[in-house]
Amino acid sequence: MDKTAIVYWSGTGNTEAMAGLVLEGVKSAGGQADVFTAGEFTPEKAKEYGAIAFGCPSMGVEQLEESEFEPMYAAVKPELGGKSVVLFGSYGWGDGEWMRNWEDDCSSSGCRLAADPVTANGAPDDEASKACVELGKALAQA
Repeated sequence: MDKTAIVYWSGTGNTEAMAGLVLEGVKSAGGQADVFTAGEFTPEKAKEYGAIAFGCPSMGVEQLEESEFEPMYAAVKPELGGKSVVLFGSYGWGDGEWMRNWEDDCSSSGCRLAADPVTANGAPDDEASKACVELGKALAQA
């Protein structure tokens, strides 16, 4: 089982809650994970992990958070080729375009998407919570 990182940015706590649920899923599948905020994660750290869960809410006009998360993601993207990756995040408007664009970007960067992304409208409800746990399990077993 690869070493797993869970990396997130959260403005309201919703995506942070989702990160905790992904961690729960990794652990329930017998894995271990290190949790980082976007500001703590670097390309050097990315090299240490074979599996990474990225979480970021939709911001602005359906885009990744621009001051911390997007610069971190752009910096680590060259290290993602061949790694198992999952994506999650919350939103409050729109139709999920930010996640579809992000998923396409990961795929074109050579990531192995271990499962479909998980989104939550606001705080994760029961359905999104279960999906986040399953996302963590899928990543741990990838």
